[in-house]
Amino acid sequence: MTINKELERPSLDYFLSLKYPISIYPEDEGGYTALITDLPGCITQGETLEEVVMNIEEARELWIETVYNSGKREIPLPSRKR
Repeated sequence: MTINKELERPSLDYFLSLKYPISIYPEDEGGYTALITDLPGCITQGETLEEVVMNIEEARELWIETVYNSGKREIPLPSRKR
């Protein structure tokens, strides 16, 4: 019996709804860097806190959509760090 992996895979909306811990660091030169360690390479910068938060949310969505659509690797679930 063959099981269709697409039927077992959660939807893109499911992954987009997950809440990942975000780390934000002030930069010496000004502005901020934000990253989501659970999503390797998901990092961005912004001049203000508001900008960096908007940028990391966009980066998170793009990271998840890209990995989901490629089907080449699994999307990790959020860690329990708070």
